[in-house]
Amino acid sequence: MSDQHQRLPPATFRIDESGAVMAVGVVAGIDWASEVHVACVLGGDGVVAGRFSFTHDAAAIRTMIRRLKSAGVARVAIERGDGPVVEELLAAGLAVFVVPSRQIKGPRTRYGSAGNKDDRFDAYVLADTLRTDGHRWKPLRPDTEPTRALRALCRSRKDLVETRVQVIGQLRANLELAFPGAIGLFTKPASGISPAFLKRFPTAAKAAWLSPGRLGSRLRSAGYTGGISAAILHGRLAAAAPGLAGPEGEARGQITLAFVAMLTALNEQITVLDAGIGRMFAAHPDQHIFSSLPRSGTIRAVSVPGEQHRHP
Repeated sequence: MSDQHQRLPPATFRIDESGAVMAVGVVAGIDWASEVHVACVLGGDGVVAGRFSFTHDAAAIRTMIRRLKSAGVARVAIERGDGPVVEELLAAGLAVFVVPSRQIKGPRTRYGSAGNKDDRFDAYVLADTLRTDGHRWKPLRPDTEPTRALRALCRSRKDLVETRVQVIGQLRANLELAFPGAIGLFTKPASGISPAFLKRFPTAAKAAWLSPGRLGSRLRSAGYTGGISAAILHGRLAAAAPGLAGPEGEARGQITLAFVAMLTALNEQITVLDAGIGRMFAAHPDQHIFSSLPRSGTIRAVSVPGEQHRHP
């Protein structure tokens, strides 16, 4: 394909009757969803030139790109600045402008709608807002490979942490029936002493064997540093509501062990990702820039590059 065909015409502008600056040229808005996205194409006069849905797979995304380019689209507004849709838009030479979902709520009212989210309507709002206000925005710049790699690690870590939160919730729901005394016994339910304790004492019946002395010995062997004495912790166990016994209690103990195993595996993999993030961040050519940003812990700093090229 020649450079002439790859280059898209630059946006031009005119002044409308009210004195507002209006973009001239075909634009598009893409409403992002988990499985099916909606694209809306507008002419320079704001009239809808096309609207269609496409699924989140390679073939459908490529077809979407062809349809946009066939319509003469040069600029696209979308709700997020990453993922295969954005990568394909940028690779096709289209100018991409990121408008976060939270910022679409305001423009909706300009069009007389502030109700529930409507994908078709939001795609139109994205396109028309780009048409009327896009001259004040900066297009998204592709991230470097090191930044994309870092962001992938950070997103995976975030997913694992969210999964861990869900597992903790399921474990707690099980303990409410099986072993109420274990809930809140230790400060951090996801790591440290708590999983180790539950692995050894998954039921109230097994924990009944404990005395203050035995509990203290177990805590010392597990490296407990919580600062609360074994006598106080044992008192909490003794004062708690009784857990289930018999066959159901044993079954609930097996469920507890399953959740503890899941938490242990998640903790291990989060630690692995943390180490990888630390190494890649330290070697990143822009590390000194990211670190200088306010509240820029390593993971926060890595998430910033994709945001810094968005419009104000």
